[in-house]
Amino acid sequence: MAKNKIQIEIYSYGKYTQWDRGSKELPKLLDITTEIKAQIGTEFGYVLHIKKAKGELLTFRIDHPPFKDKNGKIAAPFTGEYYVASNDFDFFLGDCIWEPLEDKLGKWHLTTYHNGKVIAQKVLTLY
Repeated sequence: MAKNKIQIEIYSYGKYTQWDRGSKELPKLLDITTEIKAQIGTEFGYVLHIKKAKGELLTFRIDHPPFKDKNGKIAAPFTGEYYVASNDFDFFLGDCIWEPLEDKLGKWHLTTYHNGKVIAQKVLTLY
């Protein structure tokens, strides 16, 4: 029997409420926008609505403005993976601004992949 085709859409993007990464609850959308006035603690990103993909592996990458890590080197892009937990699933990809603010300003490229193919992408600019 043929497997149903996975359905993925960007449900929302922009500025969100603070996210508790340990919670199953996703942050709440505050403003749909690609231009975000940054302050310490500003949460931003996108939510994907995914259907028919339980157990599938998503990978992601966040390319960010050049800032230094704790060792004084330019931080690498953030990458990771996540298994879809159900057949009707919401996935948040984003970040929260921390000090110092100035080196976090600029373009943040958020990309999600499935089987090596781009399934969602958004550029958010923090100013």
